[in-house]
Amino acid sequence: MRSPHNPTFHWGNFVLVTDPQTADDAARWTRTFAHAFPGASHRAIGLPRLPVGEPYRRLGLAVSTDEVLIRDCCPDQVPVPVGYSSRPFTPEDWGALLAANEGENRLDARYPEDEHRTFLVAQQATRRDLVERGLAQWFGAFTEDGDLAAYLGIVLCTCLARYQAVGTHLDHRRRGLARHLLAEAGAWANARGASRWVIVTESVNPALHLYRGAGFVPDAVQVVAYRP
Repeated sequence: MRSPHNPTFHWGNFVLVTDPQTADDAARWTRTFAHAFPGASHRAIGLPRLPVGEPYRRLGLAVSTDEVLIRDCCPDQVPVPVGYSSRPFTPEDWGALLAANEGENRLDARYPEDEHRTFLVAQQATRRDLVERGLAQWFGAFTEDGDLAAYLGIVLCTCLARYQAVGTHLDHRRRGLARHLLAEAGAWANARGASRWVIVTESVNPALHLYRGAGFVPDAVQVVAYRP
C-alpha cells in the first residue's frame, strides 16, 4: 500500500501479508518492506493472523492487534455536556486540530517533531479534500472560550461510515464529549445513506469500553507488526 502524496504516513505506506502460512517469516517481510520503501525509517506490516512474536521483536518490531467494531444502526443521540458546544469543523478549526495533534506527540515523543508535522500537514490536506468533496466531515466539541476540547472525523464509503481519529484533550476527558461526537457524526452519515458504522482502535485502548457502551460490537481483529 502506497500513499505517494504522504510518504511519512506509516499506515499509508506498508506491506500487507495475505497468506497466513507466511505470517511468522519476519525476516522475509521486513526485507520486502525495505525493498518496497527504501527511504523509509519506519516498518509497518499488516498480518493475516497473530504470528510467533519473537522473530519480529528481534528485528525491532512490536506485534499488536486492533479491534474492528461495527454498529448497524445510527448511534443513539446524547446531549452535548454542559459547558461545551459542538459543530462541524470550519476552515479555521483545522489549525487548532493541528496544534492539538502536535501537542499529543510532544507528550510521549513518539515521533520526531519535524517529521510528524510534515505527516500531519499532508494528512490534513487529504482530510480537507474529502470534506470539500462531501465524502467526510470532521466534528469538534468546544469550550465556552472556543477552545477545541474533543474531535473526530467520519468518512463515507458507499453504505459504510468509518470513524477517524477520535481524540479528547487531557483536561476534558471523562465528560462524555467523545460519546456525543460519535452520535453527532453518526447522524451526519445516516442522513447521507450510511447503514453501517465502523470504528477501529487498539485492543488495549481504554476507549473500547466507550465504544461498546455506545452499541458497537466486535467484528474482526487486525494484526500488525510495527516500528515507528
